[in-house]
Amino acid sequence: MKIKEVGIIGSGQMGNGIAHVCALSGYKVVLIDIAQDALDKAMGVINKNLSRQVQKGKITQEDMDSSLNRISISTDSSTLNNADLIIEAATENFDLKVKIFKGLLDHIKGDCLLSTNTSSMSITKLAAATNRPEKFIGLHFMNPVPVMKLVELIPGIATSDEMLETIKEFAQSLGKTVATSKDYPAFIANRILMPMINEAICALYEGVGDVESIDTAMKLGMGHPMGPLALADFIGLDTCLAIMNVLHEGFGNPKYSPSPLLVKYVEAGWYGVKSGKGFYDYPKK
Repeated sequence: MKIKEVGIIGSGQMGNGIAHVCALSGYKVVLIDIAQDALDKAMGVINKNLSRQVQKGKITQEDMDSSLNRISISTDSSTLNNADLIIEAATENFDLKVKIFKGLLDHIKGDCLLSTNTSSMSITKLAAATNRPEKFIGLHFMNPVPVMKLVELIPGIATSDEMLETIKEFAQSLGKTVATSKDYPAFIANRILMPMINEAICALYEGVGDVESIDTAMKLGMGHPMGPLALADFIGLDTCLAIMNVLHEGFGNPKYSPSPLLVKYVEAGWYGVKSGKGFYDYPKK
């Protein structure tokens, strides 16, 4: 199947980034969200990020203008009726994702392919909530999407080989490098990354070092571009907690227990960059 039109559900940080790279790569994009103001904000972000690429000489003004013309926005999921591929990029909440996919089925083509940008949840379980598990796959982009080269592909137990190859070709057409993971909790990248972040939070909780010392040790000692606590703020502490819970529940191993400090920060609404406060403070723009 040739993919020409992509429907993206969720216009937040990941959704607008995915829309950006799809449109820039020549695909027609329909970006869906429940709130018009969220869609308007997303288009502002896409415009700003494309402008930055123009200023850096990575794309031309013509590339930017044509990319923006390829994106349409809507709060009505029936506008996805011509989509060849759906990419769900909503919040990391299993019940919400199932509700989204069930709500789509009456509006999309019979041969429309389905994917989720989940960073940790069972692809097989999500696929089972649809009427086409053989055409369902995990398509996990890294944040920020226009910059990060990696895409994880996660086939579920029912995903067909044809679906896997089609989505692999699609991801590569976006200029991405593909890593394929088995459908185990948190896949490859986050199974390795999140326990490291959680351990850094545990070290802070136990008083081993302060925020700056922990991040400096990992940046200068391990050559990481960003410290684990700053990275957690950037990802979103609520997302970090959700992934740790998936790991803990999925494997039943206490080594994946989320740090009590991480739990408390999320309870306080301290999610990091997006809330203005996490392990660091972020001035409101």
